[in-house]
This record gives sequence, C-alpha cells and structure tokens, in this order.
Amino acid sequence: MEIILLEKIRNLGDVGQVVNVKDGYGRNFLIKFGKALRADKKNIEFVNKKRTEINKKNSEQKKIAKEVYEKIKKKLIVFGKETKENGDLYGAIKPKEISKYFLDNFKQTIHPSQIDIKKEINKIGQFPITINLHSDLIAELRVSVEKKTLKK
Repeated sequence: MEIILLEKIRNLGDVGQVVNVKDGYGRNFLIKFGKALRADKKNIEFVNKKRTEINKKNSEQKKIAKEVYEKIKKKLIVFGKETKENGDLYGAIKPKEISKYFLDNFKQTIHPSQIDIKKEINKIGQFPITINLHSDLIAELRVSVEKKTLKK
C-alpha cells in the first residue's frame, strides 16, 4: 500500500514522503491515527499545499516532547512490590503501570504505547526502558523494583 506521511516516522520517512507499507500497518495504524493518507493524486496535492502547516505542527509536537524529556531524563523509576521468596514478582510490571507512575509522580502523560520495555520486569532489580516521546526523541530510563516491606 502506498501512503503519504503526515509526520516524520522513525525508520519510515519524513513529512510528505510517499512510502510503501504493508496494508495492515497502513490501514490500522498510520491512517487510523492520522499519521498518513492514502497516496492518490488528490491527497498528494493536499499534502503539498499543507506541507508548511504539517511541518509547523510536527515542530510543536517535538517542542512539547523536549519539555517532557527534560522533566523525566535521568530519573529512576522505583516500584515497591510484594515478591515471592526467590525475588520474583507475583505479576510483571507492564507499560500501563509505568504510564500511571509518570502521571502520578511527574504529572506527565505518557501513553503505554510509547513505552518500550527491553526485558520483562518480573523480579527485583533494575531494568532499562525507552520512551518514544517523538520520532526524533527517545528517553532512556531505568526501572528499579524493590521488595515492598509489609507494615505491621
């Protein structure tokens, strides 16, 4: 499927570029979330007319992403969890839980889809994660899982 990108997408292309993608990716993600349009004559003309507006919107999103990056960079995210005797967690920490942590502690909205967990967080220790704030900006952080002490 040929599409026209409405924003810069890492490993795919820049604004206004016509690229080939698999049908499902194009239809179910790029077009559905307003990141691209089908590449037909009408849409190509539309994008060429709106290119400056699209670039301005993209630079505003990047500016917002930089502000978020400055607030969260080099932060250690600490979770206190109940564990089994061998140090394994009863349930792994998922992107949704990390997203909630950012909202509660930093007042920043980071969607679970932006969070990339390198290795499953299912035991005590430190784990690297990346947060895709913008196609040009990725924050690398560490999640620390500590044993939660029960209050008596």
